[in-house]
This record gives sequence, C-alpha cells and structure tokens, in this order.
Amino acid sequence: MSIEPKLKRFNQSVMSKYQIYNSIFMTLPFDSVTKTGVLLPLFHETCEKGFANGDDPTTIVETFFKKYQARRSEESQINLLFRFIQYIERQVVLFDAIEDAAFSTVNNMEGVGTLRYLKGFARSNNKLDELKKYLEEFKVRIVLTAHPTQFYPGSVLAIITDLAKAIEENNLTDINNLFGQLGKTPFFKRKKPTPYFEAKSLIWYLENVFYHSFSEIYNYIQQNIFDDGKKHNDIINIGFWPGGDRDGNPFVKPSTTLKVAKKLKQAILRKYYADLKDLRRKLTFRGVEDRIIKLETTIYKYSIDLNYKKAITAKELLVELLSIRNIIVEEHQRLYESEINDLINRVHLFGYFFATLDIRQDSRIHHSVFTTVVDYLIEKGSKSFPKNYHELSESEQIDILSKVGDEDIDYDSFEDEMVSNTLKTIDVIKEIQAFNGEKGANRYIISNNQTALNVMQLFAMLKMVAFADDLTVDIVPLFETITDLENAPSVMEQLYSNPVYRTHLEKRGNKQTIMLGFSDGTKDGGYLMANWGIFKAKEQLTEMSRKYDITAIFFDGRGGPPARGGGKTHNFYASLGPTIEDKEVQLTIQGQTISANFGTKKSSQFNLEQLISSGLFNRIGESDNALSAEDKVVMNDLAETSYQAYKDFKNHDKFIPYLERMSTLKYYAKTNIGSRPSKRGNSDKLVFSDLRAIPFVGSWSQLKQNVPGFYGVGVALKKYEENGEFHKVEQLYKNSKFFKTLLENSMMSLTKSFFDLTKYMAKDEEFGEFWTIIYNEYLETERLLLKVTGYKELMEHEPAGKASIQVRESIVLPLLTIQQYALKKIQELNKEAVKDEDKIKIFEKIVTRSLFGNINASRNSA
Repeated sequence: MSIEPKLKRFNQSVMSKYQIYNSIFMTLPFDSVTKTGVLLPLFHETCEKGFANGDDPTTIVETFFKKYQARRSEESQINLLFRFIQYIERQVVLFDAIEDAAFSTVNNMEGVGTLRYLKGFARSNNKLDELKKYLEEFKVRIVLTAHPTQFYPGSVLAIITDLAKAIEENNLTDINNLFGQLGKTPFFKRKKPTPYFEAKSLIWYLENVFYHSFSEIYNYIQQNIFDDGKKHNDIINIGFWPGGDRDGNPFVKPSTTLKVAKKLKQAILRKYYADLKDLRRKLTFRGVEDRIIKLETTIYKYSIDLNYKKAITAKELLVELLSIRNIIVEEHQRLYESEINDLINRVHLFGYFFATLDIRQDSRIHHSVFTTVVDYLIEKGSKSFPKNYHELSESEQIDILSKVGDEDIDYDSFEDEMVSNTLKTIDVIKEIQAFNGEKGANRYIISNNQTALNVMQLFAMLKMVAFADDLTVDIVPLFETITDLENAPSVMEQLYSNPVYRTHLEKRGNKQTIMLGFSDGTKDGGYLMANWGIFKAKEQLTEMSRKYDITAIFFDGRGGPPARGGGKTHNFYASLGPTIEDKEVQLTIQGQTISANFGTKKSSQFNLEQLISSGLFNRIGESDNALSAEDKVVMNDLAETSYQAYKDFKNHDKFIPYLERMSTLKYYAKTNIGSRPSKRGNSDKLVFSDLRAIPFVGSWSQLKQNVPGFYGVGVALKKYEENGEFHKVEQLYKNSKFFKTLLENSMMSLTKSFFDLTKYMAKDEEFGEFWTIIYNEYLETERLLLKVTGYKELMEHEPAGKASIQVRESIVLPLLTIQQYALKKIQELNKEAVKDEDKIKIFEKIVTRSLFGNINASRNSA
C-alpha cells in the first residue's frame, strides 16, 4: 500500500472529525466552556503569530489580554488561564478518542507486519513449515509497569473508551452526553495513588483489552496457520510490575504484592465466569448443560471467595472444558465449538494468574539487607557463614553463597523494616505460586546490577528463606548504565561458570533472562551510545550464552519516547541480525504507551502482531541484517563521539541549574501521578545520579527541547562530514536497519522540538550560552539527518505519524505558552526582596497543571 492513501485516510477519519467534534464541544452549554471555547482560538492565534514574530511567551500572554480582555482583573486573567488549561486537556482527550476510533481505518489491519501478511508471505515463499516451527518456539512478552508517564485518572480513560466507540458508531446522542461528562469530570488527582490503586488501574487493560486481543491472536494462529485446533505455544504473555516493583518505592510492601496477586486472580476468574455464563445460554444440550452450569457456579463462587472450599484448579478447569468440547464435536455437530475453544485458549494463556507479577529491587538495597542478615546468622552461630565472611574475596563469597540452604530467620528480630520486608517478599512469592500457579510470580529483577555477587546474594536469600528444595524463580539482572552494559558479559560468564547456578539454569530450561535498560542508559550515555551500548551488549551476551549452551532472553526496559528506548519499537526488533538471540521479545510498556499502542482491542492486536512478526522476519525474511565489520567501526565511532559530546554537555556547570530553575523538573513530584518518589536520594540538593529517567526526559519534553533524543547525534555526524567521510555514514544508513531505525526515531524527537518557545532564554544572562549550545546541536542534527537520509523534511516517509504529531503539538501550543509564562513569573517573583508566596503558589499550580496535557498529548511517542 502506498504512503499517500494512509495520510489521506488520516485526514478524512481523524482530522476532519476532530474539527467537526471540536466545534461541537465549543458550544457545550456550560458557561466556563462556552466562554473559553470562544476565547481559546483567539489565544491560539496570538501564540502562533507571536512565535512567528519572535515574541517570548510573556509578551504573547500579555498581548492577548491587552488586545482581547483588557478589562479583566489580574485574578480574572489567572482564572481564564486555568480554564484554558482545562479546556486543552479535554481537546487532547477528544483527539485521543478520535484516533482510537479511526485506528483500523488509518492502519492496514492486514498489511505488513500483521499475521495475515506473515502467513501470505510464508506461503508464497514456501516457508509455511518454517513459520509453524518458529511460532512454536517464539514468544512475545509485554510487561506493564506503573511508571507514571500517563496523567489520566481512570474515569477519564473510561470516557476515552466510550467516546471512541460512540465516534466509531457516529452516535451523536452518546457523543453529546460524553462531551458533557468530559466537561464536568476532574482531571487532577488530589492524592498520590497507592501501588494497589495503580495495579487496579492497569488490571482494567487486562480485563477490557488484553483478554480479548491475546485470544484473537492465539485463535488466528491455531485456526488459520496450524489449522488443527490443538494446543500450541503460548506465543504471547504478559508481565505486571505494579505491586511488585519495589525499586525506589517504599510504599510497595509484601502485603501489597499479595493483595495485587489476589486481585489478578479474582479478575481472571470473573472473566472466565462471564464467558461460562455466555456459554451456558448456548450449550443447552444433553450431557453438556449440567456440566457447564456446574462450572459456571463453581467459578462464580471462587471469584467471590478465593478460599472457596469446592474450588477447582486451572488444570481441572481446562480438563473439564476439553471434555465438554469433545462431546460437542462427537455428539452435537460441533455447535458453538469455536466459542468453547476460545475459552480453552484463554485458560491456556492466562491460567489463574492473568499476568506474571514481577518483583524488582535495587542491588544496593539487597546488599544492605543481605549484610544485615549475614551478621544476624553469624551471631546465631550459622554453619553456612564463617565469622570473617565480609573480609573474603568476591569469588570466595560467591562459593559460600552457592552452598547455602534453608536458614531459620526470625523476620521480626530486625529493626530495619526494609530487611524484614525484603525477606517477607520472598515468602510472598512462594505463597503466590501456591495459589496462582508458578507463573503467578516467578521472576525477580535486580536493578542496578553490577556484579555476579549481586545475583548470588539474591540467589542465596531465595534459598535461605523459602526455596531451599526447588528454586522456581528466575533471577533477572538488569544492566543499565554504559559501564554496566560493558561489564555484563563478564558478569554472566562468572555466573555460567558457577556449577550451582548452572544447575539452577538447567532446571529452568537452560534459559537466562537478562534485562537491559534504555531509560537510564540514555540519561547516562546519550541517545546513540545508549542504543549502541545495548546492541553490543546483546551481541556479546548472545555469544557468551551460546558458548555455555544457554539461551539468552533479552528483556528491554523501553519507555514511550525515543529518548527512553521507545519510538517505532517493532522496527528495532526487525533490525536485529543473527548475532543477537531472538527466541523471545520482551519489553516494558508504560504510561501513555499502554493507552496509545494497546489502549483498544484493535490497536493492541495490531501492535502485538507487529512485535510477533518483527522477531519472525529476522529468521524467515530474505534480508540479512548483520552489520559488516566496516559498518560496525563507523557505528562504534559515531556512538563514542556522541557519548563524549553528551558527557561534556552533562558536565557543563549550568546543566543541573538549568534543569532545576528553567525546566519543570521539580514540579513532577507535585503531580500525584504515581506512587513512587520522583527521585531516589533524600538529599535536598539535586544530584544527577538520583534523577529518575521519566522526570528527566519529561522535563526536556516540556521545554520542547527533547535533548535526550538527539543530543550528540549532530556532533557525531558532523565529524564525518568535516573529515570528508560522510559517505561512510550514508553507507551505514543504507546497510543497517538498526541505524536507520535509530535515526528515524531521533527525527521524531526533533519533530516534537519547538525552540521558538524558549528562544527568550538565549538572552538570559546566566543560561543564554547554555541554551544556545542545545539549539545549535538541534540545528546541526536536523541538517545532517536530512543529509544522510536524503529527506527534504523530517519524518518524510511517515506523513500520517507526522500529521498526528503536528495536530497534537498545535493543540498544546497555548498550554506550553502558559507554562513558560508561569515559569518566568515564578523566577521574577523569587528575585523580589519580599516574596509574594501566595502568588508563587498560584503560578506553580499553573506549571503543574499544564504538565498534564502536554504529556498526554505526546501519546504518539511510542
């Protein structure tokens, strides 16, 4: 399908509808809405003209009030700015709903990357048997995280869903009612959500989206590719972090983890009950009806009371459903066979766990906890640990840790709650496996993993506390920084060489999951080096693992925007060559990426199929993605050059002050969007290493500078241009899908940048020079990206995606202007001899509130 029709479909199904429905929304019979609806277009026009003339945000806001609202008092002006913010938030929701409604029209649901396309490709190339073989061993796992990059409360998410449905059906009555509801529903969370509340919010997606899209995909593979109705590899599964992710979140307790696991079980049982209730109305045949009624009653009672005495296991449920299906096939002309088959497949995919609850904690916390526990055991006269344990070398400690078994540990004897909670969490994993099945919780991720000792400390703790006889938990080291990525292969070799750990891996199917983090990698090493560092680490880890007959499973910590490893994610997986293990694709999905890529059944199915096919095309596709030795030298040099440029930039004496005083960084903590604190340390002073990746990347996004998505790219490309070797970069771009995807995602970061918004900073006495450094790198990166790609404009080959970005950027332009105006006011008020604290608070509230709409509008960053 050619490019032009997709843009045409976008304009017809999204743009035209948005203009129509937005004009209807403007005429809603609420005083605040109608008045705002009349004035906002005037303010929008003032912003556009003002920035075109080189005006700063303060001048633009003041010009608007002078020209159109001269009689308003200062208090009335502030109130109008707040109403503009509220209105724009709702415009973003409207656009989200319209895009959701048009998803299957704009995107070709049978085009490249879909299972239907894959089947056709395999058949026409005589590779159908190969495709079947790969589908039996390949897996995709998406892991939902609670990381807060989405600001919609649950009530607003529900409105988006209902509005999308009403728009799709052109139901004007429902649209009007939902507009009214939207106008009156608050967007602001008064209190920070608890980890349990975050879990409940994401379980909504499990129940309303993934339960359906997973089975649609599985059914298609079973019935259209294998065409046999038999059980096959559960090619897609889902992981879950809310309630299990303790890294930097003191509010996640062992009781939280247990509560979330029970909620997940209850949620899946209710879905099975709803299906059985539906089947009961259809399977009214002799020898079947009574059995379905009995199953329905049992699952209903079990879903209400998880301690129900007559409950049945997931395996027993599956056996009974298979038996009923056999009777239907043999005695009742296969009536409703596909419906019961659908439920059988769902039980196969989701069991009684729905999603695998991952546990995650920082290696530094583990080390502290483990040291305390060892001291406790030594004091008690433990045979496992000698008194001089802490003085021993790392290899000697690892040898001891390999041999520990069950230990009698009294959790309550520890004064430090972190110690007792860490130990209790291990007990909780065992408990969850007992009532949700092993898949309920069988992975423990160690973030900031640096050494083999980090892994073996957790290995020993798991054994000592609850898993002495059989360790049914996969330990997943997470390598994040550039240095950690470089050290990862030697760390893994140390583990593979350990006979006890090696035996553990044999019991786990000779597979080792290794997580690689993009977010902190980009923050640490810049865009090119973070991505190249992970690519190289994957190559080396693949080679190392194969040497020991271990299959490496790579789990990518990807965020929404390209700066956090996002962008066109499936293109990355399709670009990996034979030197990188690709039996499974695993990645985190967070914040607006969940609602943008997986928020509806259609978008979820489409994007899951894209991920499935991206991995498979590496094997049955015709192209060879392996990088040549010469291309690797160029790629490595580009990454090193950009890394140095980014490090110099990061070490600039104005870097931290600029983020602290000129960006919205410190306001993230006040947004009440997530249960985690916005930084790791307790220091009042801003320390770079304490910064979380989300506020860091988000602050640059609010400034419309998107530094983590491009900084250093221009410097690296310019080096080749100045040396007369630009043809080498062009050759790399032509040869490597990986490099091409990198540059195209960086283009997205540039497309979402708008330096006119902050051009006034160039004249700032303190930060003018620093702002100019960023702006010049932006200009050079844009120029050189166009040169290497041969494009006339950014995102030239993605006109529909670019159009969507441009509409969203246009919607939030007034919001960004208001935010910058408020930030400038705060700076001015802080410089006054007598500070007006009340005024400062008002403008700080404007900054915080305007964060929301801007982030939500960045939905298409994934």
